[in-house]
Amino acid sequence: MPDIKIVTEVAGRVCALPAQAGQSVGEGDDVAFVEAMKMEIPVASPAAGKIKTVVVSLDDVVAEGQVLVILET
Repeated sequence: MPDIKIVTEVAGRVCALPAQAGQSVGEGDDVAFVEAMKMEIPVASPAAGKIKTVVVSLDDVVAEGQVLVILET
């Protein structure tokens, strides 16, 4: 199966990473939270699978459309 790149829809700071490499997630599970405009925006998995790589770290500043997590389906 192909890998899915999970991206953020907003620019901001990574404030939480509840998902870790090797962890299984379901469709709609939150894999990261990005703080933007004093709000925590969840980034959800678009499909069920296993986290292959977490590309960012806590407190990283990210741009809109930047890859945060790579998911194996």
